[in-house]
Amino acid sequence: MGMFDYVMVLASVIIGLGVTHLLTGVASIIQHPDRGKIYWIHLLWVAATFLRAIFWWWFEFAYSGATWTFGLYFFVLCYALLIYLWCALLFPRDLAGYDGYRDYFYSRRTWFFGVGLAADLADVADTLAKGLGHFLALGPIYLIGQAVLISFFIIALRTRNERFHACFAIFAVAWLLIYPLTNFDTVQQTAIGVAHQ
Repeated sequence: MGMFDYVMVLASVIIGLGVTHLLTGVASIIQHPDRGKIYWIHLLWVAATFLRAIFWWWFEFAYSGATWTFGLYFFVLCYALLIYLWCALLFPRDLAGYDGYRDYFYSRRTWFFGVGLAADLADVADTLAKGLGHFLALGPIYLIGQAVLISFFIIALRTRNERFHACFAIFAVAWLLIYPLTNFDTVQQTAIGVAHQ
């Protein structure tokens, strides 16, 4: 087992638990559709968080060439924990006290979008940690996309406007489908380690 495999085991388990939580929630909706009124914006965020989790796994391979320090390891673990929390916040243990997923979603929006904002900022830090060359190679579209996401997260923390939340959810799913699939079709090992030595 190489160093990358060793240090990424715990982070991978954390992400796997997040994906499991999402899939369990979706399966519960399918198995018991009458237990809670489904809400399409909530389901779009389920899709977005699932995509974020699986792409995290894909993107982190760039660290396979890294010089690992405890600081880098701790950062990657914290980033994985943010994604897990983002997944976990979408499905409560039960919907008792809530009038379906719409009511639950808006009642927890500050937590959900706060964690989402933190995860997005971690994504920018993660991209920079992989090297300035890696960061710049992503081009202006990455910076524009991240700026839009961060702005939308901040607005989402403050508003319950359903039209805004619908637009944000659609944008998030579109961004997480189009940008990674057109820019990261092949896993590439990046030479990393200078910033963490």
